[in-house]
Amino acid sequence: MIMNIKDLQRPLTHEEIDFRIQSINGAGYATILAYKDARADMNRLDEVFGVLGWQRKHEVIDGRLYCSVGVFNSNTNEWIWKQDVGTESNTEKEKGQASDAFKRACFNLGIGRELYEYPIMQIKLNDDEWDKSTKRQTYNLKLRDWRWFTQWENGKLTYIGAKDQNGKLRFSHGKIS
Repeated sequence: MIMNIKDLQRPLTHEEIDFRIQSINGAGYATILAYKDARADMNRLDEVFGVLGWQRKHEVIDGRLYCSVGVFNSNTNEWIWKQDVGTESNTEKEKGQASDAFKRACFNLGIGRELYEYPIMQIKLNDDEWDKSTKRQTYNLKLRDWRWFTQWENGKLTYIGAKDQNGKLRFSHGKIS
């Protein structure tokens, strides 16, 4: 299989990433974070290198879990490795740490690096979408049901927008060409 590094670094589409609430302030504004999960990385690696053209391994170094991702370079007939460390998650300590290390190693390969260029996404929540005392979202905020729209030009995000489950535009940044 012939490797094309540009395919590896192609921006993830809005269908390949997820969005979650990072925080809610006292005035009811939510900051939304765009992120990739490990499946997006595995799918991209499979697409570019084939199922047998990449591998991963985990190791503990100085008490911290690292992941190394190797991709086979058929031009030089050798494995190229990228490595990074993970942090524990709030829910599943070991699994979250392993997944985080893998995703970070994949960032080093260029997968999803454009997520760092996303704008700060803040929206005003409706009164029933958040609890004022705990500053947490309620079940009425159905972020997973929102439709996201992105536009890219030359690898740069030029527009991002989101409509809620009722079709109301809730976030817009940039211009649609």
